[in-house]
Amino acid sequence: MSDEHKIVAPYTGAEYLESLRDDREVYIHGQRVKDVTTHPAFRNSARMLARWYDRLHASKDKIGVPTDTGSGSWTHPFFQGPKTAEHLLQSRDAIAETQRAAYGWMGRSPDYKASFIGTLGANADYYGEYAENARRWNRLAQERVVYWNHAIVNPPVDRHLPIEETGGVFIHVEKETDAGLIVSGAKVVATGSALTHASFVGHYGVPVKDKKFAVIFTAPTHSKGCKLISRASYELNAAVMGTPFDYPLSSRLDENDAILVFDKVLIPWENIFIYGDIEAANRFVPASGFVPRFLLHGVTRLAIKLDFIAGLFSKALEVSGVHTFRGPQTAVGEVIAWRNLFWGLSDAMVKSPVAWEGTEGYVQANPAYAAAYRVFAPTAYARIKQLIERHVASSLIYLPSSALDFESDEVRPYLDRFVRGSNGIVALDRVKLLKLLWDAMGSEFGGRHELYELNYAGNYEDIRIQTMMMSQACGELGAMQQIVADYMSEYDLSGWLAKDMVNPWDVNQLGKLVP
Repeated sequence: MSDEHKIVAPYTGAEYLESLRDDREVYIHGQRVKDVTTHPAFRNSARMLARWYDRLHASKDKIGVPTDTGSGSWTHPFFQGPKTAEHLLQSRDAIAETQRAAYGWMGRSPDYKASFIGTLGANADYYGEYAENARRWNRLAQERVVYWNHAIVNPPVDRHLPIEETGGVFIHVEKETDAGLIVSGAKVVATGSALTHASFVGHYGVPVKDKKFAVIFTAPTHSKGCKLISRASYELNAAVMGTPFDYPLSSRLDENDAILVFDKVLIPWENIFIYGDIEAANRFVPASGFVPRFLLHGVTRLAIKLDFIAGLFSKALEVSGVHTFRGPQTAVGEVIAWRNLFWGLSDAMVKSPVAWEGTEGYVQANPAYAAAYRVFAPTAYARIKQLIERHVASSLIYLPSSALDFESDEVRPYLDRFVRGSNGIVALDRVKLLKLLWDAMGSEFGGRHELYELNYAGNYEDIRIQTMMMSQACGELGAMQQIVADYMSEYDLSGWLAKDMVNPWDVNQLGKLVP
């Protein structure tokens, strides 16, 4: 991407697809993928991402903002550091508008990593001697709307050992050269990485102690020695054993997760953000500023997804003939309430920003409301899935095997008679709707999404402990404890200490009770 500074307009969908044809090393089922835009494991998901870019262009007048790089062009507002609540609101609305291209089902859309990219200009000084690299990447990514993935978690290998004793499994610097650093090791899970322009590699988890592990950088996906080992493709499985009618989500919205491997990869100095600064590497997650931003993207994307799920759930109850019963109506109401909660939290995050400490005039989405989303989203998604399974019940599996059954002269009459829905819904329409709901909740694709939502923002304990620690750090927990202390200060063993309260001693009988 050495010529990015010469091209200031965001990618179009067609340009995005062409940009992926760069000899990247992506592997699936033991074979190297020649072209991710034509391989059946990736091709339609790539086209949905192209739709994202095209929607960005189509919505330019509504959501686009001028770049702050001097290019004279425009960009997605979330790629910039915000200085006002209005800018944060613009960013939220732009995330929502473009996310509708994927109906909320692609969390790692091109603007997701703007959660980090948008900090590189505002918080460049955090990167010390590499601050200019941060500013440069902020400029390049903003002008072109570059699509980054990220991998910041170490493989779950030898967790009982210090990082320095794991035998080169984790990302580390093998050698320094005039051209840059030679890096080897692996990171997980690189979601959507096969369809991105570059990988961002950061540090999260057990603190590092050795300089060679204190490295944070970005690398073009086609870098020599960079390899992506993909999980099974739901898109490919759908193409081989079904049709879009049978797998309407997984056949084109599969964000393939991969193991990201670096085998002696040269990372040029201009792509380094942190190297050798152990303290900065260990503090990256809380100090870089990307956490409230990725949570803003996450809550907005989930809200769009719940718009889709709430509508789908209610329609499924209609075709099942139970939508007038109180139990199903209660369930739909609860799903809508969860949906409203997350839209409300996204509003609160952007309309009540806080000063971004350590920067000059920038603001952050409200971290307290961000933390609330982080804690309650996994609970909500699990609960919504439970409600759907409880109330749609066997209708989710009372379905023919594939679209081919409707093309069978022998089978079709029975389907039309016995698999039709209630309220005049014909069999074809009932099956089409319920196969969509099954793909959303019951298929392998649906199971992956449940796991994704449960772990998206961190593990169960961490997201709660960090919420508590954040409240401690900003003084909110202390203030809440002081409320209790203030209340308790108004009474003791002698009764009310507050002068406006009346003690009960004139009517109290406790001292007069006979043992």
